[in-house]
Amino acid sequence: MTFWNQGKALGRWALRAFSSATRSSRSATPKTVFISQSDDIFANLALEDWLYRHHDFSQHRILLLWRNGPAVVVGRHQNPWKETHVGALHDKQVVLARRNSGGGAVYHDQGNLNLSFLTSREGYNRRTNLTVVANALRREFGLEATVNDRDDLVLNGNYKISGTAAKLGRPNAYHHCTLLADVDLDNMKGILNSDDCGIETKATDSVRSPVANLSSMHPGLNVASLMGAVGREFLRSDDRGVDLGKSAISRQLGFTLVNPTDDWFPGLEKSRAELASWGWRFGKTPDFTVRREFAVPREMCVTEGAKLQVQMRVVKGRVASMSVTVPPGFVSNAPEGEVAVLSGLEGQKFSEEAVGLVEAAFAKKDKSDKKKRFVAECVRRVVQ
Repeated sequence: MTFWNQGKALGRWALRAFSSATRSSRSATPKTVFISQSDDIFANLALEDWLYRHHDFSQHRILLLWRNGPAVVVGRHQNPWKETHVGALHDKQVVLARRNSGGGAVYHDQGNLNLSFLTSREGYNRRTNLTVVANALRREFGLEATVNDRDDLVLNGNYKISGTAAKLGRPNAYHHCTLLADVDLDNMKGILNSDDCGIETKATDSVRSPVANLSSMHPGLNVASLMGAVGREFLRSDDRGVDLGKSAISRQLGFTLVNPTDDWFPGLEKSRAELASWGWRFGKTPDFTVRREFAVPREMCVTEGAKLQVQMRVVKGRVASMSVTVPPGFVSNAPEGEVAVLSGLEGQKFSEEAVGLVEAAFAKKDKSDKKKRFVAECVRRVVQ
């Protein structure tokens, strides 16, 4: 019989017990569905990483189900300033996170279900995992989802309902994906669709696709019903995704509620702090150059249609160099050309912190408060 275990202390020792108790099983590989009781994106990413680092998946597979409060999660090798409106996140009470796996940026809220299939490296097969999810949608809700050539789950051949990414190591691996149950699509599209921001980088770009909520195809479907459907399908499937029948569920280890804290998983909170740090979320951004032009108000310049250009080189999320190119007559003691504002700026975070320093540096070039504020606003738009 499938159980729903709410017991504590399912950390390293309990996971070892899961493995040792099932080594002699002659049936499919023993499986457990873990459901995180946290909606903190950093705690859930830390839990996923803790399991990946500490558990022996050669004898036991885990499907981790979790959801978060509003968050944008970028891939390990992405540039957050290119993927999202970084400056708007705070106002919308959306946090930015960076995960350990590659792939593109995704939006999470309470209407999105996250699934992490944790296996040994040899047992890793994302197509099998996606087949399990597609089978669950068909069996429980009558929805026909297919896997496209990018390993996305789509409905009606076009609408993306799930993105996918993975981390492959030794001896373990994981494949994680999302399911859009009832996500705030307006919020998602407004946050992820960043403007042409003038960034030049070798960072991984996201691939935009039309998306849809599963609830729009099946009214009444929600995250809770998805958890049950996908969890049961995982438990009744073998390692190749083949259905073993409903009776197979009772021969597995069932559903377990887990709490991502140090009490349950020793050392997890240190990992959470690292994942939440500025150094990880922004400092791990691949080096890039940003170049933006702004129309100068006519009263600040002698030339109609003049442009001011801001250029920055950013290394590890910090300003390495910066220049502002101004039109004729914009600066009283520099008729035309490049204005150096680097003094005091090297090493500063590519963030609002840089704006005040630029404003102070430019004041030394020109005493006009209007021009100083204009330059500062241009820089603010660049760093956001």
